[in-house]
Amino acid sequence: MANRLAQATSPYLLQHAENPVDWWPWEAEAFEEARRRDVPVLLSVGYSACHWCHVMAHESFEDDETAAFLNGHFVSVKVDREERPDVDAVYMEAVQAATGQGGWPMTVFLTPDAEPFYFGTYYPPEPRHGMPSFRQVLQGVHQAWAERRGEVTEVAGKIVRDLAGREISYGDAQAPGEAELGQALLGLTREYDPQRGGFGGAPKFPPSMVIEFLLRHHARTGAEGALQMAADTCERMARGGIYDQLGGGFARYSVDREWVVPHFEKMLYDNALLCRVYAHLWRATGSDLARRVALETADFMVRELRTAEGGFASALDADSEEEVPREARPRKGGGGRREGGTGRHVEGAYYVWTPAQLAEVLGDEDAELAARYFGVTQEGTFEHGASVLQLPQQESVFDADRIASVRERLLAARDGRPAPGRDDKVVAAWNGLAIAALAETGAYFERPDLVEAAGAAADLLVRLHLDDHARLFRTSKDGRAGAHAGVLEDYADVAEGFLALASVTGEGVWLDFAGLLLDHVLTRFRDDSGSLYDTASDAERLIRRPQDPTDNATPSGWTAAAGALLSYAAHTGSAPHREAAEHALGVVKALGPRVPRFIGWGLAAAEALLDGPREVAVVGPALSDAATRGLHRTALLGTAPGAVVAFGTEGSDEFPLLADRPLVGGAPAAYVCRNFTCEAPTTDPERLRAGLNS
Repeated sequence: MANRLAQATSPYLLQHAENPVDWWPWEAEAFEEARRRDVPVLLSVGYSACHWCHVMAHESFEDDETAAFLNGHFVSVKVDREERPDVDAVYMEAVQAATGQGGWPMTVFLTPDAEPFYFGTYYPPEPRHGMPSFRQVLQGVHQAWAERRGEVTEVAGKIVRDLAGREISYGDAQAPGEAELGQALLGLTREYDPQRGGFGGAPKFPPSMVIEFLLRHHARTGAEGALQMAADTCERMARGGIYDQLGGGFARYSVDREWVVPHFEKMLYDNALLCRVYAHLWRATGSDLARRVALETADFMVRELRTAEGGFASALDADSEEEVPREARPRKGGGGRREGGTGRHVEGAYYVWTPAQLAEVLGDEDAELAARYFGVTQEGTFEHGASVLQLPQQESVFDADRIASVRERLLAARDGRPAPGRDDKVVAAWNGLAIAALAETGAYFERPDLVEAAGAAADLLVRLHLDDHARLFRTSKDGRAGAHAGVLEDYADVAEGFLALASVTGEGVWLDFAGLLLDHVLTRFRDDSGSLYDTASDAERLIRRPQDPTDNATPSGWTAAAGALLSYAAHTGSAPHREAAEHALGVVKALGPRVPRFIGWGLAAAEALLDGPREVAVVGPALSDAATRGLHRTALLGTAPGAVVAFGTEGSDEFPLLADRPLVGGAPAAYVCRNFTCEAPTTDPERLRAGLNS
């Protein structure tokens, strides 16, 4: 049967469109149907690159008997957490409060008034590991609804009241100062893993936002320990299995402390954030490794995630079809090539190698070289004797041309394997992060193609995701905007991307678009105290208005908004935007010293505030002029935290910072201001560099 998901723009929902379960999308009509039938709602939340979501779908949602029970006793609602982060956030908070943990797939049972009363994540088809089977859970919930309704509604009401009491108000707090940022650095030092890089134990996530803070803190204070933690963590990740040593780009996280075995899904947001971090590390240190990883990650995003419309797809799956061993493949036609997969989807199948597979592609001699270089062992570092490719530290010196040939041949062979699935939906916030990363990486390394890719994604967001009132749609797919409203992170991250693109290209229209988005932040996402919410004041009302200032896999909407508001204020001199940023950073004063790992982007924005941030205007006779471009590039390569750059011709009105900024003796000049005080203009790139790196 085809259910109501067939018209969805979410690839995750479309994966369930042929299930025997009579799925509904999240909409008012689903809850009206539950009221009409007097049944509870099963809310199932996941996303397309989630391994256990696929497992539960195959085991339970594709099972006719399970589906028949669900259809008879529940209204089943399927949600893509990436499309509806507000729905996900509200019910995940309830799951974590009730069970002490959360994750996806998320399974929640609701009253027809959308109030939760029973929670879980993955449920197996048969009881195992102390977990009840999914059918047992369904039967138990149905029985409780039928026989103990009063108890169920009482539990649901209490949960909703408890959630309502959790609202945060940091709007009156002041932005953090030297003391709080120093305490945050000390806290990170305590949690740092000096042997392996990164913070905490397994599983280990790439701490991109914390590294951004560490780089900015070093730039502002000269603290060598901060730079060392950032550089060592970046090197360990880049040498580990979490980084794709053949194709570039990072996996979601490492299941171990050593960065060896990744959870193989590749997310746009991780790669955008890490691409930018490695570019900034190169800017600070000149590291060849940082340069290589920034460019390879940028190339990965453009090559494998770019959509036909010019945006960037959300993710590549962790799973892919297992390859049939060469000798076992059926021949096609009369003696034609052997090919095919087993039909069985296996996590990591696309990425891992055995010594025998290396030999098959490279021959024995080069296979032995590749095994040493990439750390491939007979026993394997993953499952079934396969290894994840790494770059272990070793004494041997390898021939660079031979290694390049090995890498090229392995990549070509891998391209012939069944590829992981791609989630093609374009998420506004994550595309904003990608625009910032590609624009800056392209500018730093003189790769205009990357800047063009950033511009094309920005054009798509304006064309497809912005309505006539500059309101954002959260997602699009195949050139069609989704129906869901943008949340705070969409407005903030897209503004961040537009601001970076404006600084790189000298096109003031991107500053204007950022201003339109940030006006919505000021008017629709704040309350009277200055606190921020993840959803707009006129958005769909859920059982609670979500509000989470902590950074998780991406910057929170709250901290991303603080950073973008601050940059916009530096560009324009707007007092309301600066005051809003300072108010928003009050949460960093409260949380930075206590949980610095989970407020990295906020700490980075606070570093920019403490540094000014600096405002740089580069003016020249023409943008084609080499001396003008040299000053502009020098400005972009300055390490002063959060510095903004305006770039244009004399008399241009593209940027407010260019107003009344003449050439100096007929030569291009750079003007630097900070905290309402301006230095004398300079025509000397070295003097500008010294001023922006102090």
